[in-house]
Amino acid sequence: MATKVEICGVNTSKLPVYKDADMKQMIAKIKGGDKEIRDEFIRGNLRLVLSVIKRFSNRGENPDDLFQVGCIGLIKALDNFDTRHNVKFSTYAVPMIIGEIRRYLRDNNSIRVSRSLRDTAYKALQVKEKLLKESQREPTVSEIAKELELSREEVVFALDSIQDPISLFEPVFHDDGDAIYVMDQVRDTKNTDERWMENISLTEAMKRLPPREKHILTMRFFEGRTQMEVAEEIGISQAQVSRLEKNALKYMRKYV
Repeated sequence: MATKVEICGVNTSKLPVYKDADMKQMIAKIKGGDKEIRDEFIRGNLRLVLSVIKRFSNRGENPDDLFQVGCIGLIKALDNFDTRHNVKFSTYAVPMIIGEIRRYLRDNNSIRVSRSLRDTAYKALQVKEKLLKESQREPTVSEIAKELELSREEVVFALDSIQDPISLFEPVFHDDGDAIYVMDQVRDTKNTDERWMENISLTEAMKRLPPREKHILTMRFFEGRTQMEVAEEIGISQAQVSRLEKNALKYMRKYV
């Protein structure tokens, strides 16, 4: 999909590119009712939609469908954009496009959620956006629940029901080429892999590690600590923990 030249009949290699100053002038004309400039502006920002749908390329969805849904998000962003907020249009539009695509994926998810629960979740999201505009800060769940006249638990349950599942191998941070994945942030409280300790070859390999690397692996794989927890305990960054962990495991493979 990343190399596709044409999508939904649009030749992506020929899409125009506008500078921020040009877009501000165009938006002023659009707010004045210029439909021709509006169409030109939307076409000039289709690259935003393309960049967003690449994030969803592993979902098995038709790229053309995602592109069309993303375009709806782009149009909504343009209709709601306020130049007084002093932010770039792309900064405002990308979350709107992502949100539109996620709504589409939720509605077409094979995991069925009751209509009433989805309705509650969407109302909560609408209230969240309204409160955000009014207070210019992220509203709390309690504030959203009060506005909807529901309990906090009902709102949390509804919002959780429409969350997209995420892969444990989804990268959440990159540092000099070393990716930190979701699984590195998850604490395992049930399975500490005690079988490893029973494995003689693994025990011998652990003995060959320097004390700090041995301590890191012990906390990570035998105590179920997250990389952030390990980093805080031994006083280094999470990225350093990630590198030391990977190097230690690579070293141990020679002896296991």
